[in-house]
Amino acid sequence: MTVSIVLFTADLRLHDHPPLRAAHEADQVIPLFVRDRGVTGAGFTAPNRLAFLADCLRDLDAGLRRRGGRLVIRSGDVVEEVCKVADESDADEVHMAADVSAYAHRREQRLRRALEAEGRRLHVHETVTSAVPPGAVAPASSDHFAVFTPYFRHWTGVRLREPVAAPRAVRVPDGIDSEQLPDRGGLSGLSEGLAAGGEEEARARMTSWLRSGIASYEDRHDDLAGDATSRFSPHLHFGTLSPVELVHRARKAGGPGAEAFVRQLAWRDFHRQVLAARPAAATADYRTKHDRWRSEESAREDIEAWRNGRTGFPVVDAAMRQLRHEGWMHNRGRLLTASFLTKTLYVDWRVGARHFLELLVDGDVANNQLNWQWMAGTGTDSRPNRVLNPVTQAKRYDPDGAYVRRWVPELAGLDAPSVHEPWKLRGLDRAAIDDYPDPVVGLSDGLARFKRARGLD
Repeated sequence: MTVSIVLFTADLRLHDHPPLRAAHEADQVIPLFVRDRGVTGAGFTAPNRLAFLADCLRDLDAGLRRRGGRLVIRSGDVVEEVCKVADESDADEVHMAADVSAYAHRREQRLRRALEAEGRRLHVHETVTSAVPPGAVAPASSDHFAVFTPYFRHWTGVRLREPVAAPRAVRVPDGIDSEQLPDRGGLSGLSEGLAAGGEEEARARMTSWLRSGIASYEDRHDDLAGDATSRFSPHLHFGTLSPVELVHRARKAGGPGAEAFVRQLAWRDFHRQVLAARPAAATADYRTKHDRWRSEESAREDIEAWRNGRTGFPVVDAAMRQLRHEGWMHNRGRLLTASFLTKTLYVDWRVGARHFLELLVDGDVANNQLNWQWMAGTGTDSRPNRVLNPVTQAKRYDPDGAYVRRWVPELAGLDAPSVHEPWKLRGLDRAAIDDYPDPVVGLSDGLARFKRARGLD
């Protein structure tokens, strides 16, 4: 009897899973997930993501059991635990998905060396967590694209592999011990409105959204109150949805909405290829502007106001409160809050990126860090000094104020445009919302400070 191991990481699904399909060439398969102490030590185990992960693992185990198998869970160093399971089962091969972070690359290299020393093989599969793998397209003069538009043009020309079906049966050898499945019930500090995880939930959302949401995506994806985005980002982060399958299904749906949605999937791949080529961009400026950011101590009150949704700019506060309540934020809100922190308050993008990673269920090194850099002007943005005016943006993307009133109840009694500029109210009207703060900074003052700092004045 031949045995293969499938090491699940950020690919917690059964549908369109090339490593699982390849492992099925063996007589028996061990689906393995290791709770990596290296990830815990690096501080990436935020409560919201742990809860979503627990949902995903329980759902993955249930799907495997319906096929006659089960999920094996271990905790510790990934390399050590995989080698232990391989020894226990006499497995010949290990299959896993490729990843892009520096940590993932080091882990893969360590695992390959350890397995080869025991006469075993590691197979790393691309296009499991990306539609187009990093390095598949690159300009002649570099190992990666630093500008999205030419990247997207080349990305669009790549012929994607066809999705593979979920296995009908999974035969797991006897005698391989497993830890208990985690449960979100024992976790504290969770966002009250945190969504459920798992492949079953993901596929139900995908089916529903492709049927009724994608057609209007181009027109409505920036509508803050309309909540017309796919909300697939947590499922893409944990791999309960396949980006390859999503591109295929969106293209089959067709139309401007589908085209706009596919562009967003390409944007995700774009940042993954940047991080794969420049792993230091997770913590260092991709393109430095030699910023002398305000220190966290000197900006402490402004940072706390931003974190708590108390800046006095309603659309910024609404987005930050949505983040705290749901562990997720509308994409337009992410742009606004990041611009406000880095350019209006002139606070280091790493402060904002760290806070987002503490709460976001889709907190992802490539997309979180590099989107923050894009807004801070230290990343790949071709207009690095653009500043998003929160009032102008609010009036454009939340014209009647419904998004603000949903998340900032202190202003629920105000109509647009007052709900976006409550500091302009006078007398009894202002007194009626005296529990809502005045702006922490004048927009013109913040802009002037930013221009001075960047040498633009």
